[in-house]
Amino acid sequence: MIRMFYITEIEDHVRVAPKLFGMATDEAVEKQLRETYSGYFSREIGKAVAVIDVSEVNEGVIIPGDGAAYYKSRFKLLVWKPDMQEVVFGIVKEITDFGSFMSLGGIMQGMIHISQTMEDYVSFSKSNTLTGKKSKRTLKKGDECLARIIAISYKEQDPKIGLTMRQPGLGKLKWVEQDKRKKKEKNKKESEESK
Repeated sequence: MIRMFYITEIEDHVRVAPKLFGMATDEAVEKQLRETYSGYFSREIGKAVAVIDVSEVNEGVIIPGDGAAYYKSRFKLLVWKPDMQEVVFGIVKEITDFGSFMSLGGIMQGMIHISQTMEDYVSFSKSNTLTGKKSKRTLKKGDECLARIIAISYKEQDPKIGLTMRQPGLGKLKWVEQDKRKKKEKNKKESEESK
């Protein structure tokens, strides 16, 4: 199941910089929220994509020596949060001798080790493709794929995401379609033989 994107409601004290004091309060708070949450990531919430609605802005408080105003606000945030075992859509952005990197939803990237690319012995070619020895299937930059999240590491600002395509229904979209056709043909043939 592909979920990746969520809407979450947050309550926060927003520090509005003095440069925004000429604007209407609601407008200044929304602008500051968009700035503050641009590129924001936390393990609990996920990666912020956009502030989509500011529903409440309370009275502001000015703290001496700071110069900014603080407003307790409630808002909705569109976030991307990876879940273990989740199936994700991605586009191959880079092929290396140890695997490939995929853009996931345009927000983050995941890595597929060469051994997790397909059910085959896979080799790296000088033309920057990964090729299966028996299947002759190739993976290259720009290919659209379905993969499963099998590892998430939160040691850095953005999580490192490990992916696999070595399961039925996963892989390059062209491979998935080919496998579906083969299975359908096999089932049809078995059905005819049993009559």
